[in-house]
Amino acid sequence: MKKRLYLLMLFIASIAILLGCTGDAAEKKEEKQVIKMATSADFKPFEFFDEEGNIVGFDIDLAKLIAEELGYELEIEDMNFDGLIGALQANRVDMVLAGMSATEERAQNVDFSVEYHRSGEMFLTTKDEAIGSLEDLQGKIVGVQLGTIQEEGADTLSEEYGFEVKKIDSANVLIQELITGRIDVAYLDKEVATGFMEEHDLTGFDDPTTASPGMAIAFPKGSELKEKVDQVLQQFIEDGTLDELKEKWELTE
Repeated sequence: MKKRLYLLMLFIASIAILLGCTGDAAEKKEEKQVIKMATSADFKPFEFFDEEGNIVGFDIDLAKLIAEELGYELEIEDMNFDGLIGALQANRVDMVLAGMSATEERAQNVDFSVEYHRSGEMFLTTKDEAIGSLEDLQGKIVGVQLGTIQEEGADTLSEEYGFEVKKIDSANVLIQELITGRIDVAYLDKEVATGFMEEHDLTGFDDPTTASPGMAIAFPKGSELKEKVDQVLQQFIEDGTLDELKEKWELTE
């Protein structure tokens, strides 16, 4: 009798373990793959913090649509712009959407998607500064955000037009430096500069010298995710999804 009871209990325990394993397997099967994305949330309207502390913007909406289309869960990490390439190289994140221009120099270290936007650059000043051309920059302090294409452009232009370049971690701090007079000019992506100009009653002029590469999504070298994202981006370009997002965030080509 005791032997039968022992065997019965052993049988019940085995069934419970089997069911538990099956349940775990089913649960794991239902779990979505995660895309870890990095950005630098000080680049309005592409990525920035709203009043509730959420990261929002054109790039964020685009990333969410891509993840949804691919059936992935999206995790977003905010960091300084000049740390984004390193995060990809160290495989800490799967992709970067941060208004990043697909330069040849960056392409030596990361892979880029097809381009999804092109802005150009702009010089911003306060309205009491008589600066309206590149020639007016001589002897001035021009601020740029570290790691951006504007940093590269300012370094090149400073040699010809005789201004000092000051490099700053954050676009928001860059504008505060301008408003408080610690720099004379801020050199930014045109879309971003336009937003700051309206928000802080600034003025500015377009950089007539550059034709910067367009913005693209960055991946670690050899990433299998790139091809999948390229297909989705191409679909969004063709079906008007990308244009709808640009209209929502008031982007211009």
